[in-house]
Amino acid sequence: MVTNQDAEAAAPGAGAAVDPMRLASRWRRSRPEWNCASAELEAEPSELNTVNSSGLFSVVSTDKLSVKYLGSHHHGHDVGVVQADRPAPTRRAVYYFEMGVRNAGYKGQTSIGFTSESFKMRRQPGWETNSCGYHGDDGHLYRGQGKGESFGPKFTSGDIIGAGINYLSQEFFFTKNGTLVGAIPKEIKGPLYPTIAVHSYGEELTVNFGKEPFCFDVEGYILEDKMRQQSVSDKLNLEPDISHWIVRSYLLHYGYQDTLNAFDMANATDRPTSRQNGNAEPPEMYGLSHRKLLRQLIMSGDIDSTFKRLREWYPQVIKDEQSVICFLLRSQRFIEYIRAEQLEVAVKYGRANLASFFTHKAFEGLLKDSVALLAYEKPTESCLGYLMDSSQREFVADAVNAAVLSTNPTVKDPESCLYSCLEKLLKQLTVCSFERRAFNNYQGDAFLLHKEVQNYERSRRS
Repeated sequence: MVTNQDAEAAAPGAGAAVDPMRLASRWRRSRPEWNCASAELEAEPSELNTVNSSGLFSVVSTDKLSVKYLGSHHHGHDVGVVQADRPAPTRRAVYYFEMGVRNAGYKGQTSIGFTSESFKMRRQPGWETNSCGYHGDDGHLYRGQGKGESFGPKFTSGDIIGAGINYLSQEFFFTKNGTLVGAIPKEIKGPLYPTIAVHSYGEELTVNFGKEPFCFDVEGYILEDKMRQQSVSDKLNLEPDISHWIVRSYLLHYGYQDTLNAFDMANATDRPTSRQNGNAEPPEMYGLSHRKLLRQLIMSGDIDSTFKRLREWYPQVIKDEQSVICFLLRSQRFIEYIRAEQLEVAVKYGRANLASFFTHKAFEGLLKDSVALLAYEKPTESCLGYLMDSSQREFVADAVNAAVLSTNPTVKDPESCLYSCLEKLLKQLTVCSFERRAFNNYQGDAFLLHKEVQNYERSRRS
């Protein structure tokens, strides 16, 4: 893969005022990176930890989803505490789990909450610092101090008690039999483990980390909380046609002229004026019909005609034979020969038009992958098949489009030609999300654009 710095160093001159190689990520996003992010979202507690527990006073069932008190409860340290096998995940809006009180035992001193990894395993959650617990014998909440505070009702045999972390509001919350009991500020930092405890003869608890439906409507709780936050942003005043303008600027930027005309007709509105230049023509209008045709030619694989039109309309873009644009177009022409199964022609073309680029380290990755297509009987099914996908043509078309836009004499910042306003907004949204998570110690919803798109597609199909 070509780096930004290498591409800039290797391809100076006309047509290289911007670095089109940066557009590759728009079409070849790393799937492993997405999968890792999804895996992190799914990494959550699934059972009780039988290693790090107060085994002298409790026994965990073989399925690791229930615990029973074994001790005689002679003093306050005879507590049977068990943590989950993993800490609560943080890349989400809310984490939640539940415990069922199968038997409240002699004194009903069961509890539920969250504790740190270094928590003393012979103490109730909330009795030590860096812990929080809701206790059944008195209904009090303990959060690191010996004395509890009035919080909610007591709980006993047959009750289902839940504990959660709301990363949006940075609060702990607790439930009883499907009803929210209350919430308190989350003041504990670092990884926190779901924790349950038993403390008197006969006490027995079960735990549900999500394998079974929860008694409490977690999804409804999350939706209600998000709607409450959404109501704040809904009060912000935006110009009536701002959404139309953003979508329209995207179509203008990439030269989708036919779609743009259909969009305008469907909205039955005049073209809004540019918000950057008052009543002046939007800069994205520059060369619109030319950029439309160039995109069509590249998407159809007609690279020869693309060169012809560029020489006629924008010769400065391909004046430097060693520029990024010339390399992308010539490598694409090579790929099109392979697509047409004209291998001998491809070899001759490569020797005549690609050989000079081997001296440029910036182009090495794409160049080697392109040439390596010759080694496969079915290149589209090979590990390099991405070069035969329409996304590769789209990448080249975007690069040419950006190069043409950069020739506009009214453009002061060539970098602005790389992305549309819509994409810049999405980038800014992602940055703001990262900043918000950083402020909350990297806890809470992580904005993953591809995940949001997938969720939207699923909602449309349902």
